Amino acid sequence: MDKKAVNIIKYTLSAVLAAVLVWLAFRGVDWKAFWAGLQQTRWLYVALFFVVALLALVFREERWRALMHPLDPELRRIAVWDAINVGNLVNVVLPGAGEFVRCGYVSSKRMSYDKAFGTIACERLFDILAVFILILVALVLKWETFGIFFLENVWQPMTSRLGGALGWVLAGLVLLLAALVWAVFRFRTRVRLFERIAGTFKGLATGFASIAKMDRKWPFLLSTLGIWTMYVLTMWCTVRALPALDGMTGVDILFLSAVGNIASVIPVPGGIGAYHYLVALTIQSLYGASWETGILAATLGHEAHAVLIIIVGVISYIRFSLRKRK
Repeated sequence: MDKKAVNIIKYTLSAVLAAVLVWLAFRGVDWKAFWAGLQQTRWLYVALFFVVALLALVFREERWRALMHPLDPELRRIAVWDAINVGNLVNVVLPGAGEFVRCGYVSSKRMSYDKAFGTIACERLFDILAVFILILVALVLKWETFGIFFLENVWQPMTSRLGGALGWVLAGLVLLLAALVWAVFRFRTRVRLFERIAGTFKGLATGFASIAKMDRKWPFLLSTLGIWTMYVLTMWCTVRALPALDGMTGVDILFLSAVGNIASVIPVPGGIGAYHYLVALTIQSLYGASWETGILAATLGHEAHAVLIIIVGVISYIRFSLRKRK
């Protein structure tokens, strides 16, 4: 099967998954209650959402630029900004493809495509760590609520399906990965595909190594803090926009922000469906709010962010195209 056919199947399945999740999230919604909640929305907080989300993009541009600086010191701020925005725009339609587009925008003679991709992989590791920290802080501060929710809705369903095989499954995956890595490097001179994979691994390793060589560690760390502070604040804006959620505390918003970011990694276009379902489920399960209130909160947050991504993405694409012509 050629690469084009594989991509068609992958993105078709992704779209189908998104459609199923949207159906699960919106089935049975009382639209009268939904519209009534929408009419009560405090739109000033929605406007503030756009400002905060835009700042998150600025911090993300600064962090990626700091990470790539040892590999290409002459990389311009505007080039990194446009690469991130166009990549995000692509992710709205094709999940995961935006990262590859970003690399193509910033790669150069100094910094190869593989090295640029390595820096993105490094960014993702820091983002995963940040999500775990958010969840851990929320669990510690409010275990009686979030701990029970996690056990009942995540851990118990997973372990009940796998039973005692969970440990064996994890061990098997680790061994399989180790065997694949060994085979790639052992036979890279004999198999062309393995040679290409090994070259990609080396590029990724160089990208990861840029952390150790980074001469802008503090900008990188502060930008990471800025990104995740803004992400939490976007959830704060979403919650404060709805009078029905006035009882939620800062710790509640912290946990809800972590749930929203977990939903965003599910491979569906723009996180649609997955974000709506998980955020609405969390709001209904933990706080006793109606499903319509949860769906409204998820819709406001997701669609406001999508609108921002589309606007800045289109602007960056046009600017990049004009700059390339010159």
